[in-house]
Amino acid sequence: MYKGGNLIQMAEKKATEINLAVYMERLDSYIETQSALNNTLCASLEKVNDELDDMRMWRNQIYGAKAIAIAIGLLILHTSAVMGSFVALINYMNK
Repeated sequence: MYKGGNLIQMAEKKATEINLAVYMERLDSYIETQSALNNTLCASLEKVNDELDDMRMWRNQIYGAKAIAIAIGLLILHTSAVMGSFVALINYMNK
């Protein structure tokens, strides 16, 4: 009977080892899958950050172009006002 009990303990130990091996294999598979997912997510985030930086660059260029257009518009407005005053002054002096 002692041998029979020993066989049962050995069988239980063997079953535990098999369950542990299956668990470890599944855990390794899970870790590998999560690592691949993390790499994919990091690559996607880097791509989004690059695209966001490009959009910010274009936005800054648009703001610069808008500022230049406003400055040119003000210059034209000022020039027309000065030229109008010169014409008015010349007409006044000729009278």
